Amino acid sequence: QFSDDDAQQSPTVHPEDSEDKLDADLPSSNDAENDVAGSNLPIGFNKACVKNVFAVLLIFIYLLLTAVALLLAYLTITDFKEKLSHPVMSVTFKEVDLFEAAEGIALYPGKAKLLSCKHHHHDHIPPLVLPRQPGESDCMIEEVTYTDPYSNHTRQAMVIRGPTDVRNRELVFLQFSQNETEEDFSSISYMLFYKFTDMTQSSHKAEFMKDCERNYSMWTFSGGFRTWVKMSLIKTYGKEHESVEFRQESSVVKYNDKRPEPERANELFFIVFEWRDPFIQEVRDVITANPWNTIAILCGVFMALFKVANFAKLTIQWIRRIRRAHRKRKGKEMVSVT
Repeated sequence: QFSDDDAQQSPTVHPEDSEDKLDADLPSSNDAENDVAGSNLPIGFNKACVKNVFAVLLIFIYLLLTAVALLLAYLTITDFKEKLSHPVMSVTFKEVDLFEAAEGIALYPGKAKLLSCKHHHHDHIPPLVLPRQPGESDCMIEEVTYTDPYSNHTRQAMVIRGPTDVRNRELVFLQFSQNETEEDFSSISYMLFYKFTDMTQSSHKAEFMKDCERNYSMWTFSGGFRTWVKMSLIKTYGKEHESVEFRQESSVVKYNDKRPEPERANELFFIVFEWRDPFIQEVRDVITANPWNTIAILCGVFMALFKVANFAKLTIQWIRRIRRAHRKRKGKEMVSVT
């Protein structure tokens, strides 16, 4: 009876109920899969976010490089135009022992008379014995009469061949006298022009002197002094034309007039022409803009732009692949979850 009572009191256990209860007590496999997917999702999301940020930074760098390349191309073209329109002056010195093309010295004495014209060497000028009387002359002298291009007045020019021997320091020493007491200031004008032979060989000497007066500067030396003129030659070569200019360094020394007082009314002029140094200065226009250098820089810039565009294209393709892979992986996870 006791055993029967126990049997009667004990509940009847069905196999199906036991299995349901066991399933309820154990965690389901779907919940485990959801937990695993939930734990893996943030890691994949963080990797994809880092890759996207890195890709955006690369694109920004490519755009920055493109802007720098375009700016470099613009600056290169602007600098080339600036150098092309503003050439640089190049100065060179050519040393010579002899000026084969002797310069011409055009003097305008007016009422003054030429007393002497002598060629000396080594800066040696003998003392003046009779400066008020005409002396010897060994200069090549041409007299030209022409019309002043500015005032239309007749001018009388005395053209003298200048010194040529630079090594022996050749010079030309001239003396003039002028008996004129009505003027407050007395002076003699002169002009230097390139190549004395151009004047002597010209068929129209008057027109030649008019052109020289238009192109060259006029200078003066005063009476009662010895004016020592040292010349230097400058040749300027332009794009189409060339010009010649004389630079002068002059020094003035007072003449100690020892003549009697009545004779001092006849004023004396002294002038010395000499080359300053044996160098001819040549000035040329030099265009520093090198077209080949500019083309090379532009080619490098365009190659950089092409490379940047190619990198940007590959980066965009890489971003698309990352997004596709992320979408596929997310789709698989959703399928496994469902």
